[in-house]
This record gives sequence, structure tokens and C-alpha cells, in this order.
Amino acid sequence: MATTETKHPIYAMAFGAVYPHYVAKAEKKGRTKREIDKTIRWLTGYSQRQLMAHVRKETSFEDFFEQAPEMNPNRSLITGVICGVRVENIEEPTMREIRYMDKLIDELAKGKAMDKILRSAEA
Repeated sequence: MATTETKHPIYAMAFGAVYPHYVAKAEKKGRTKREIDKTIRWLTGYSQRQLMAHVRKETSFEDFFEQAPEMNPNRSLITGVICGVRVENIEEPTMREIRYMDKLIDELAKGKAMDKILRSAEA
């Protein structure tokens, strides 16, 4: 586990400050805020109301993931490279969760079908 001195700056960054960038990235590629929210809710187990409360409260990324009601067990199916690193090889748990979310947002922006993004059983 990372110590306070070695934590990446993103841990303290407000989720609510980054959320609009996720939405803008998706919308620029023809996707919707609704799809972003569905993707984040799938990953974290938050309800829509809880998700928006964290956006408004500007919860840190670290707290956002620590307080998540139920991280999706299928998130381990998320693989590939994000920020030059294979997500499945990230050992630090919080950073892995952050990068899982980044990877899902990238897949959405690249036009991948929602059932594939959400690792549906049928997919």
C-alpha cells in the first residue's frame, strides 16, 4: 500500500473536477453523459444519486473508490493499456481502480458497444 509520502497526486484530486472531462471526452465522440454515468455506476456500485453527490462534494479519487458500495467483480476482465501501462499489471489497488475507470471511459469514447464495455455475460 502506498504511504502518504509516495501517493500519486491523482489520489487527492477531486473526482468532481475530472468528471466533466470524462463527459466531454465521451460527448466529443458521440457518446452521452448517461453512458458515462452507467459505466461508472457499473464499476463502483454507486447509485446515480450517490454518484452525483460525490461529483458535487468533490470527493477525492481515493475516497471515491474507498467509499464505493460494491466494486464490480467483473472489473478484473478489464485489460489493456492506459497511460502506457497494462491495467491488469497495476499492483496498487487504488491506482488499478482509477485506471480501470480510465480504460472504460476510453473504450466508450472509442465507440465500443456498452455490453462489451460492461463485460456483460452475453458479450
